[in-house]
Amino acid sequence: MAEEKKYEIDISIRTTYLPDQSDTEADRHVFAYTITIANIGNVTTQLISRHWIINHGDGTTQEVRGLGVVGEQPLLKPGDSFEYTSGTVISTPVGSMKGSYQMAAEDGMHFDVAIPEFILSVPRILH
Repeated sequence: MAEEKKYEIDISIRTTYLPDQSDTEADRHVFAYTITIANIGNVTTQLISRHWIINHGDGTTQEVRGLGVVGEQPLLKPGDSFEYTSGTVISTPVGSMKGSYQMAAEDGMHFDVAIPEFILSVPRILH
């Protein structure tokens, strides 16, 4: 199989605004995001760490780095997927997140997987 198919990971993202945990008067907007990480390559791969760039609507940027996701470093065999839900707090009603996962394949290859940028938006703020 082609080399690029060996290390192929698909990322899908769903976001939810959490009004019961948010406080608009205090510029606290809480969002949950659910990410599915699917190994569509042909080599078993483990998620080692993550890097997030969180953009607030006022131009403020936060970077977050850490081991695993939600306390886990899932091992994904070809065809396996792992889904988790986490959250973030931003100071504006609209923002975005993007980042990358650092992966280690069973054959010793280390590679990054881009997490595509996704929008965080309080409902009915954007058209």
